[in-house]
Order: sequence, then C-alpha cells, then structure tokens
Amino acid sequence: MTAALGHFTLILALLVTLYGAVAFVVGSRRGLPALLASAERSVLVSFGLVTLALAVMEYALLSSDFSIRYVANVSTRASPVRYKIAGLWGNLEGSILLWEWLQVLFIGIAIFRFRRRPHPLAPTAIAVLMGISAFFLLLLAALTNPFRQQFPVPPDGRGLNPLLEVTDMLVHPLLLYHGYVGFSVPFAFAIAALLTGRLENEWLTLTRRWTMVAWLFLTAGIIYGGWWSYRTLGWGGYWAWDPVENASFMPWLTGTAFLHSVMIQEKRGMLKVWNLVLITLTFALVIFGTFLTRSGILSSVHAFAEGPVGVFFLAFLGAVVLGSLGLLLWRAEQLRVPGELDSLVSRESAFLLNNLLLVAFCFTVFLGTIFPLLAEAARGVKVSVGAPFFNYVNVPIGLALLFLMGVGPFIPWRRASWASVRGSVLWPAAAAALATALLMALGVRDFFPLLGFALPIFVAATVFLEFGRGIRARRRLQGEGWLAAFRGLLNRNRRRYGGLIVHLGVVLLTIGIVGSSTYKQEREAALRPGEAFQVGRYTVRFDGLEGAEAATHFRVWGAFTVTTDGRPGAVLKPAQRFYQGYDSPFATVDARYGFREDLYLILAAFARDGSQATVKALINPLISWIWLGGMVILVGAVTALWPIRREGKP
Repeated sequence: MTAALGHFTLILALLVTLYGAVAFVVGSRRGLPALLASAERSVLVSFGLVTLALAVMEYALLSSDFSIRYVANVSTRASPVRYKIAGLWGNLEGSILLWEWLQVLFIGIAIFRFRRRPHPLAPTAIAVLMGISAFFLLLLAALTNPFRQQFPVPPDGRGLNPLLEVTDMLVHPLLLYHGYVGFSVPFAFAIAALLTGRLENEWLTLTRRWTMVAWLFLTAGIIYGGWWSYRTLGWGGYWAWDPVENASFMPWLTGTAFLHSVMIQEKRGMLKVWNLVLITLTFALVIFGTFLTRSGILSSVHAFAEGPVGVFFLAFLGAVVLGSLGLLLWRAEQLRVPGELDSLVSRESAFLLNNLLLVAFCFTVFLGTIFPLLAEAARGVKVSVGAPFFNYVNVPIGLALLFLMGVGPFIPWRRASWASVRGSVLWPAAAAALATALLMALGVRDFFPLLGFALPIFVAATVFLEFGRGIRARRRLQGEGWLAAFRGLLNRNRRRYGGLIVHLGVVLLTIGIVGSSTYKQEREAALRPGEAFQVGRYTVRFDGLEGAEAATHFRVWGAFTVTTDGRPGAVLKPAQRFYQGYDSPFATVDARYGFREDLYLILAAFARDGSQATVKALINPLISWIWLGGMVILVGAVTALWPIRREGKP
C-alpha cells in the first residue's frame, strides 16, 4: 500500500505538472487570466503531491519497510534515525526525488514572488521550470521509481555506504542540491527572455538574488564537502580532483563568472550574448554533473550505482544545449550591441579578463574530467588524470585571478590610465613585497609558494584599503564613529562591500591551500604499547587498542597520547570500522586541530591481539585557514544578499 501510494502520487504529479506548463504558455500568449490562475494552482497541487511522495518514502525508511527495494538498499533496522532520514538522498532514486521536491519548491516560491509583483517574463519562465520538473518526474514515474517493490522481503537491509554514514551526510548533499536546483531559476528566465524577445536587463534584475542564493548554497556545499572529505575519508586531504568533486566545481566557476559579468551588462549594456551563454553553460554543467554522478560511467566515492538513467540525462543535456543555442541564433539580430570597450585599462576589461580566466579554468577541469572517459571509449584503455595535471594547469590561472582580484577594485569604469592604476596599487604592492621579504627570511624560496602567499596579501591589502577609504570618508562627511561608519558603508552598497568580504575569504582560503599542500609532513610507524615516535614538534605514544560493537558495525580504536614540544597534550583515538558484507575496514580519523596546523592520525593497521598498531601521522599547516576562509566567503555572500535599509529609517 505504501509503495503504491508513493508511485501513484508521482504519476499524478507528472500529469499535473505537464498541464501547468502548457497552461502557463497558452495563458500568457493568449492573455487568459483564468488559465494562468489555474496554472498557478497546478504548481501548488504538484508541490503537495511530491511532498506526499517524499513523506511516504521517509515513513518507509523510518519504519524499515524492506518490501521497498530502495529502503532495503540504503537502510537497516539498526541504523540510527539520522542515517535513516539521510537515506532519502543516499542513492540514485531517492536523490532524484529530493531534487524534484526542491525543484517544485523553488517553482512555488517563484509563483509566490511574482503573484505579488507580476512580470511579463514570469509565466514563460515558470513554464520552463515546470518543464524541468516534468523531466525529473518522468524519471521517477517511469525509470527510477523509488517505490519499486521486491519479493521475498529480506529480513534486514544493506544500509548506507559506510563512507556516507557520518553526520555530515545530513548537511553536505542538501547544500549542493539547493545550489544545483537554484541555478535553474536564472536559466529559466534567460530562456524566457529569448522566447519573448525581452532581452534587456529585466531578466538579470529579476534573478539577481536567485543567482546569489544558488551560488551561496553551492559554495557552502563545496566547502563543506572538503571538510567532510578531510574528516571522513581518512586520506588526510580535502580535495582530490575526483570527477564528482569537479562536477560541482565546474558550475561554480561559470556561475562565479556570470555574477561578475552581469555587472557589465547592468552598467554598460554590453555582453548580452555572453551572459546568456554563461547562465546556460552553468545550468548545462549542473545537468552534466548529474549525468556523471548517476550514469555509472565513472568510479567515485560520491557516485551512485550504474543504471540506464544516464542516457536520459545525456539526452536532456543535449536538449538544453541545442535548444539554447537555437534560441540564441534566432535572436542574434536583437542581441547585437553597439557598445564597445572604451579602453583596455577599465573595469570592464578587468571583469572580461576575469571571465575568460574562470571559463578557461572550467575548461581545463572539464577536459581533465572527461579525458579518461574519452580515452577508454576510443581505445579501450583506462587512463588516469590526477592531481598533478590539474595543479600544473590551474595554479597559474588561479594566481592570475588573484592578481585581478587585487587590481580590479582600483580600476574605474570606462577608462583609466596606467599611471593612476600604478598609484592606486602602490600600498598593496608594498605590503605584498614586505610579506615576500619576510617569507624569504623565514626560509620560503620556491617561486609558486612565494607567489601563493604574496598575492593573497596583495588582495587583502586592497580589501582593507577600500574599506578604510570608505570608512574615513563617512567619518569625515557624516561625523560617525568607526563602527557606525562601517555599518553605514555596508548598508550603502552591500553588493560591492559584500563582494570585497568574499575576496577576503578567498585570501584566507588560498593561504590555507598553499600552506597545507606545500609544507605537509607525513610519517608512518608500527608501534607496540608504550612506544612513541616523533613527527615535527609532536611526540605520539601508543597506549593500546580497544574495541566495541556499534549499531551497524564493529569499531576498533587506538589510544595515542600526543605531547607538543614536550608538553602533555590530547589523547587521539583514530579507529577502523568493520561492516558486515564489506571485506575492507573503513577509517575513522582523529585530529588535533589548530590555527597554525593540524596533527592528523590514521590507524592504518593493527594486530588482533593488541600487541602492535601501525599509525600514520600527518601535519597539515594552515589547513584551518581553508575552513575559516570558507566561512568568511559565506558571510560576504550573505552581506551582499541582505536587504538594504535606507539611511534615516528605523
């Protein structure tokens, strides 16, 4: 009964969504208010039906209804409640159900937003969104039915992938999905602008906050994913250029380029085609990433099981790309813009170069991700493209982006002189030179680490100088105190100063990346109880092994006492988890986190009688700066999104 109810609601939601999409198109083209009102109600009905299906699935997970195949694949009777809840997005069918629920939720929010403030673009854009929703509902109803039953009913389920059996599983996927689905809204309005011929700045203005919210969630998901990888996977790193990591990073790169380039269109009316291409590319890369994750064509700890769904995602991706290209060609004459760059030294040029670098970054990631697939398809040979390729190609691009980030705020719109730019960057350049001299005195000699530290200092000096100038101006003109002047500055132009805070977060994140990747220390030792070894300034002593039965696995951990420069410190307990049905154990790491560095312990092996344990110790300098930088980036994004309060009003 549960399975039948869930599947029936999905079929009904598909029919209602198809009706709503057609009703929006016909109602808007023929000017039929009653039909448009009916289409709006269909969105609410569709949301209710998909919500019911999601609730039915969660009920089946919480009640351990193993007659439903999906439940048996992602849950067990002994699974803690939080992991039963997370089972909804722990595999292919449930993740698509969650995606569809978020999709129809965003459509409902759009309906609410434009019911209060109607706009001619809204009906067509919502019809596009409902078309996207119909695609996912078609998958759920016909191909990836999460309510498919099985007989005989097994006594227990298989459970989540042990790598996903962490509390982070309740956060990381939800953040990513909000980002992925969020980008469908600006894409839909871009398509609506092409379909209706309203190609000025309206669609950008209407979707500015939607784009920022989607970017915010995707950024948070990527950063939290790095934290999850660092704490959970037991390899001591946070980013491996895994294909599915790349799948989330590519739309982030093009989405970031889009956020920068829209400023040129808003300010100068230029780059209309480029902005339409960028948002289409961003949404297409979201679908491409979904195809990679769910097609089974690659091996990844993030990827779902193999299945025929990949072919349908590939067909949908083709429809998105070819359909958008066709619309661009159709409207080519209207998209011609007479404006041109007034000078190579202008903010427009800086933004355009920033865009080109971000797209080049995205292209290299895309090429490195698909090359093994192309090589295997063409020659039948498995080829690996690892971190050395991505680092070699993308580090120079990243450094160039940092340089632009530091210079850009000083360059005015339209035209500037080289002399004025040189004068503006004098103090930030002096700060970077001083930092370089200090680093060289401390023993840093390699070119890229020096540049990797100096350029962030250059950008940070730019940010502080910009804030300092604005605060001093407000104190002089308004007679405000330092804090009041800072608040007033943010309130006057949240978009600009929120962006500068984001740049400051990128500074911290870059310093963390350079420090942790360049100066990592590593040592592995086999110890008997009471024995110790030295790594860096830490002494690690093995005290013994313990074991205990957990809800879904057996856990063995070692106790290691850490002393720092001879001073007693923490007791770290890295472990291994053993799951029924899996031949190899799964690591649970433990670490001593610090602003200066982390000491990271992995229990690599142990003797069953407890007489010996092999431990791997890593010292990761400045890695906490990555997480701090991520939080600052999110603070900057929220600042840019926060509604402006008019001065003088309470």
